[in-house]
Amino acid sequence: MDSKKKIFISGGILGLIGAILMKFGNPGNMGICVACFYRDIAGALGLHRAEVVQYIRPEIIGFISGALIISILKGEFKPRGGSAPIIRFTLSIFLMFGALVFLGCPLRIILRLGNGDLNALVGLLGYILGIYIGVQFLKKGYTLGRSYEQTKTSSYIIPGLALVLLILLLAKPAFIFFSTEGPGSMTAPIALALILSIVAGIILQRSRICTAGGFRDLILIKDNYFFWGLIGIFLFNLVGNLILNFDTFNLGFSEQPVAHSEHLWNFLGMILTGICSIFLGGCPLRQTILASEGDSDAGITVLGLIVGAALTHNFDIASSPKGVTTNGKIAVIIGLIVVLAIGYSVVKNAKRQEEKEAKEYV
Repeated sequence: MDSKKKIFISGGILGLIGAILMKFGNPGNMGICVACFYRDIAGALGLHRAEVVQYIRPEIIGFISGALIISILKGEFKPRGGSAPIIRFTLSIFLMFGALVFLGCPLRIILRLGNGDLNALVGLLGYILGIYIGVQFLKKGYTLGRSYEQTKTSSYIIPGLALVLLILLLAKPAFIFFSTEGPGSMTAPIALALILSIVAGIILQRSRICTAGGFRDLILIKDNYFFWGLIGIFLFNLVGNLILNFDTFNLGFSEQPVAHSEHLWNFLGMILTGICSIFLGGCPLRQTILASEGDSDAGITVLGLIVGAALTHNFDIASSPKGVTTNGKIAVIIGLIVVLAIGYSVVKNAKRQEEKEAKEYV
């Protein structure tokens, strides 16, 4: 089997898992949503008090566990990090602002389309434009610098966090919050979610599928390898929904679950998410997998996503099916200004460093 067929099937299995998890209880058009699931976990831990989105999502635990196990078995678990952690933390917070104004991560864009939600098409166009803008910075020399070998302790913090979350999910102590209504109360059985997401974590670690990487490589180097993985996610999810979730399949813009039709803000929110994903070197899903195989830079990003998710609800930034809040609109505009300023400053610093090294060489 050639490499493009392999990544197409890998993406397809991920898309099918999304349809299965939706069939067995996860929210509509949200079999898997990395941004939403980190938001739910933040709520369960009491980092925000939005009662309808509080749950320790076993899917995140499974992604981390699967990627951790396979990376160790394949000798690819490597403690590394130290590349601009504060910038990564800041970018990940703004990435989450954009995602939760749109109401979904880049993976959920594809899964929403797979169940007929055309609002996601607007978000997809914004995401692609954001990636295109990010690529222009890459062409001008944007880089957060190389990572360095780190202690094993730092590389096990995110897997350790996943283990603690699993214990809390199973033990259900009183200080952990669980939604009794809304999206947070809609859950697939824990065992099923864990098993399927461990499989997904293994596939994601081996295939390196990344929603941002798929479009980035297509734009930057005209390479469609990762893009085939995204096509696989969409097609298998579409077929899976038509078979397993036909009663909820709804082609159109209206009456879509956990979504709104304010197109301008769907578009702008995902532009922000696209730029941040390129600046960070991967989408939220890819960052989760990297954090599981010893990359503490990605681990910082994951922590930023959780903090960002908490802030969106504490400061009334997150959207709801009723629409986008005023704070959400302000946050997206500020986010675009800040991340573009970060990109400009990083490029300028890289050029300054390059000129300095050229003078030293002469």
